[in-house]
Amino acid sequence: MNTILISSLLESLRASVSVWPPGSNIYLGDCVLLQCSVESNSSVAWSYRWFRHKPHLAPTPDPRHLFSGDSYSITAVTREDAGSYWCQAERRGSNATSVVFHSQPAKLSVSELPPPSLTLTPSTRQLFRGERFAVRCPASQTNSSGWMLRLFSPGRRVRKRVLHTDRCSPLGGAVSADRPDSCVFTAVSGNSGLYWCEGAEGRSNAVNITVSYGTIILKTPAFPVFEGDAVVLYCQYWTDNHSNTSFFKNGAEIVTSTSSLSDRVIKMTIENVTRDDEGLYRCASQDRKMESPGSWLSVRPGRGNVTSDGTAASRSDSWKWIIVCCGAVLLFLIPLTVCLVRLYRYQTLCIRNCWPVSKEDLPAVELPATKQDVTEVQWDLSWMEMSNLLDKQLYPGT
Repeated sequence: MNTILISSLLESLRASVSVWPPGSNIYLGDCVLLQCSVESNSSVAWSYRWFRHKPHLAPTPDPRHLFSGDSYSITAVTREDAGSYWCQAERRGSNATSVVFHSQPAKLSVSELPPPSLTLTPSTRQLFRGERFAVRCPASQTNSSGWMLRLFSPGRRVRKRVLHTDRCSPLGGAVSADRPDSCVFTAVSGNSGLYWCEGAEGRSNAVNITVSYGTIILKTPAFPVFEGDAVVLYCQYWTDNHSNTSFFKNGAEIVTSTSSLSDRVIKMTIENVTRDDEGLYRCASQDRKMESPGSWLSVRPGRGNVTSDGTAASRSDSWKWIIVCCGAVLLFLIPLTVCLVRLYRYQTLCIRNCWPVSKEDLPAVELPATKQDVTEVQWDLSWMEMSNLLDKQLYPGT
């Protein structure tokens, strides 16, 4: 029994998952590549399976998650991509026996803080062979020697080159004549892979570039766009005379107007992009004989809805707070208004019913008859004069 346990443990350690860019912390909108490696001297081919969240639980289908063989890539990372990932490597022998290795979990956590930004020109993850593109690392905020540009291609060793030095030849490129902090490349198969920068401030965001040797590609923005932006998708052919082109989102054809930049490039513009426009896009020729690989368009909340710590707050949440506040104000003002109206009506009614408004409304009260002497008569005369004067002030016109 102990022999079996030790054997199983040794076998499980022969398979491992590596994360690129290195580290368990990834960023929103990032591109991440997982690689399953097997320690074996056998030349027999291995077959691979991937699991997410729980061992032996296959990943839920997601167009941003692509796995083929020993590689698992995630495009435009979201919060839901955090968790554990496993791989399984299986090798079948000549006598119908099989050896299965299981890796330890690779745990990913998603950071919402914005990373230093890598710049890609043109901003697209798909390129035709022979096209030129430039990668620029962020400007260094310290007195360090600068950023290091790295490239990881599945099946190849990590290649790196420190910018601001001689040339970018170890990565197959050259330092730009206009910008000494940029590496310029001519797209070939060796340039496909994951690019990112490392420096004293940490690492930048990462982008996965694919060099195509096919006949049609779709160029979408390489990094997430913001709500309200105008986004242009370019369907590009390797040959000419393809003016009639269809665009698709998540498998459904998009009925929209397009325009031709040339016989090889057809563009579709999305004005005032929203979160509903996020998805997997493709383009195809009219006869559907040529269809591009899928390209993911990632849309983030508007630029004005980003808090000081870099997290994004959705517009819908802002509107919810506005509605709640307005409702609370109305609930306070309505009872107050009703009370004020009732108080005003009560005071008006009381003034009319309780206080005389003219001299004629005063009730007649008969005074007792008394015998007046001379002093009383004089006093009565003065009192009458004063009363008449007050009446004229209180009741003018009498």
